[in-house]
Amino acid sequence: MYNHPLVAPDFPVPERLECDGYMLRMLSIDDLELDYEAVMASTERLKGLFDPNSSWPEGLTRRDDLVDLGWHEREFTLRHSFAYTVMALGDARCLGCCYIFPSSVPGAGASVFYWVRSGLDADARDAELGHILRQWLSRVWPFKHVAFPGRDTA
Repeated sequence: MYNHPLVAPDFPVPERLECDGYMLRMLSIDDLELDYEAVMASTERLKGLFDPNSSWPEGLTRRDDLVDLGWHEREFTLRHSFAYTVMALGDARCLGCCYIFPSSVPGAGASVFYWVRSGLDADARDAELGHILRQWLSRVWPFKHVAFPGRDTA
């Protein structure tokens, strides 16, 4: 767990974002089945995304995922970090996730990681989600600079 809130107490943390084809909302333990299915369908795509030396999600169990989701949910309610599930509009299918964490990158107010599930158009959806997140973070969130580790620091 992180030690302190990532945003000021008076900052209204967005509960959701709806845009063309996507909806982002707080990731919670209620998302276990949809999240686990999306992660398992995207194992090769996810390896090394958060840490180049990690093989996660290899070996991930439903129980492990439940623990992760509980941690993300609690961190969100404490305002220490923010995890969003990316859902298809009008569909009960998890398309990926977005995580806003405290940053260790000098000058960055937050570090953002995101992923989209594997599939035929995954690279295009990944680029689109990245663009949407960058706009949302610069327009709504209070960070002057956001790092995207493993992608860039723009």
